Amino acid sequence: MGVSGTGKTEIARGLANRLGVDWIEADTYHSAANVERMRRGDGLTDEMRWPWLAAVAEAALALPSRPAVVACSALKRSYRDFLRERLGQVGFAFLDGSEELILQRLGSRKNHFAGFSLLSSQLATLELPMPDERFLALPIAWSPQSIVEKAAAALG
Repeated sequence: MGVSGTGKTEIARGLANRLGVDWIEADTYHSAANVERMRRGDGLTDEMRWPWLAAVAEAALALPSRPAVVACSALKRSYRDFLRERLGQVGFAFLDGSEELILQRLGSRKNHFAGFSLLSSQLATLELPMPDERFLALPIAWSPQSIVEKAAAALG
């Protein structure tokens, strides 16, 4: 979990490979209207996110085996609670980094609908995981391999 540009896709793919499990890219479950809105630089409202989160949960439930890894922003506590209610025991790897580093990464991204202009709204929406949530904070300044290894050891 985390804002755009933190490496959710790369880390989820690597973690799933490391654990030998399936993985889901939540971005593929956004509606065309959501994608177009984000492409214009407009953040999503809760009303726009709920159907997307429901589709992500349904996709995870449809996978043939458990556990699975999901690359999903899950920015608010209520979104994470929703995923826990739908999916059961869920652990979160919170990919955390400075705004400056995230902006650098967003600048090097190609062909993704979520760019620079969404970062401020995502940071404003982000509710940091609380101690009572099952999560591991991982600094994005680490190498992707180090992040995957730490997440695999803690969540796997």
